[in-house]
Amino acid sequence: MARDTPTVSDLHQRLHAVQSAYQGEEERPLGGFLTLMGVYAGAVGGAGLLARARGRTLPDRFTAGDLALLTLATHQGSRLLTKDAVTAPFRAPFTRFAGNAGEGEVMEEVRGSGLRHSIGELLTCPFCASVWVATGLVAGGVVAPRLTRSAAAMLTAVFGSDVLHLLYDAAKHLPERAQVDG
Repeated sequence: MARDTPTVSDLHQRLHAVQSAYQGEEERPLGGFLTLMGVYAGAVGGAGLLARARGRTLPDRFTAGDLALLTLATHQGSRLLTKDAVTAPFRAPFTRFAGNAGEGEVMEEVRGSGLRHSIGELLTCPFCASVWVATGLVAGGVVAPRLTRSAAAMLTAVFGSDVLHLLYDAAKHLPERAQVDG
């Protein structure tokens, strides 16, 4: 009699074959990414349950000002998390210092394999981390709106300050550039 139900070993072999076919020569830890997506989904679900327990609901809509604040805070929060030199100790178990990137930022290489590698990729990619940061800000806006709005305002102010620092530094070098060009 033929066996119709796949065993755990069969499933494991099939998943390994899919991962091998997908990744080619470069490690792409799909299992670690699945774990991170599970953590993300659990965090979103937990925030939803917390909001419900506190009698909070999602806003009907976001104003343009809300979206601007959320956008700038998400950008700055994801840069601080993934690139800032001072937050390197949080990334260090998953990354290796690869050099300075200028303006208080560092370049890092992901290290390890499996889940460790997946976490390293999340913690070095501002695009990847921005989804988590934005979700945290939106969830925080529902559960603890005053605190979250204050944190978002602070991150937005830091973003504005960073832009002004970069413009100031560029302006200091204008006379040098004018001499080279002229």
